[in-house]
Amino acid sequence: MRITTDMIKDLRDKTGAGMMDCKRALESTEGDMDAAVEFLRKKGAAVAQKRSDRSAKEGMIVTAVSGNGKRGIILEVNSETDFVGRSDDFVGFAETVARILQRERPGTIEELLAAAAEDGKTVSALLNDLLAKVGEKIDIRRFKVVESDGGLVSSYTHLGSKIGVLVELTGVDASETGVSVGRDIAMQIAAMNPQVVARDQVEQKVIDQELDIYRTQAANEGKPAQVVDRIAAGRLEKFYQEVCLLEQTYIKDPGRTVKDFLREMGSAAGTTIAVRQFYRFHLGEEIAAT
Repeated sequence: MRITTDMIKDLRDKTGAGMMDCKRALESTEGDMDAAVEFLRKKGAAVAQKRSDRSAKEGMIVTAVSGNGKRGIILEVNSETDFVGRSDDFVGFAETVARILQRERPGTIEELLAAAAEDGKTVSALLNDLLAKVGEKIDIRRFKVVESDGGLVSSYTHLGSKIGVLVELTGVDASETGVSVGRDIAMQIAAMNPQVVARDQVEQKVIDQELDIYRTQAANEGKPAQVVDRIAAGRLEKFYQEVCLLEQTYIKDPGRTVKDFLREMGSAAGTTIAVRQFYRFHLGEEIAAT
């Protein structure tokens, strides 16, 4: 069968694949348009397999919160290059996946890949379409869905979608004040990268390790043995001020801590505002084993 320019253009409009890829797909399927579309999807899957060992650390972090502030999602989708990660096709795919996350609330990557978009295609099929088009590894790396039955979920993205934060607060609602406080706390987390909300969440083994380091440092500095423990305890306090959100210096007012800020905002609103949990994704970062 003769493959015409109009057929190639029609297939390209359907799939977004390159002209030569469309031509080869139509030639391989003797002009069968549906089979050619499937051919290109399989090509996307083949690309994924071929490039599975390649590093994909570019891309974007997407965050989204429902209108009532009761559900939020944070998602990392990776590409091999920043060029692809900033493309309209990649951004559109990531935003589509984010909408599906909001609606379907899957628990695993596998469940997400099996979920369907508005047009009926699964995320897995959409991913293969994108792979066939861009020709490099694309990876849905991780996500979280947070639902709050008695508080508010807020989000923030930073540095061109390279850092994203999702945070749940209690004692606030989706009022103007609540949304403002939630955004300020999310910005704090994005900028200062706390590891936990409060010091009682720091694991004992981490505390012991830090104290051992500080004692060794003090001894190496020639400090008297009787003050080494006191020096180590003082340095541990500084450690808490770095890794504990509530003890960090508030970025909008260095004269206050985050705990001070929440206490004052809660007092003004006649409530107690607390941070229940947060997630901070930094594009391409190493993920600690859990």
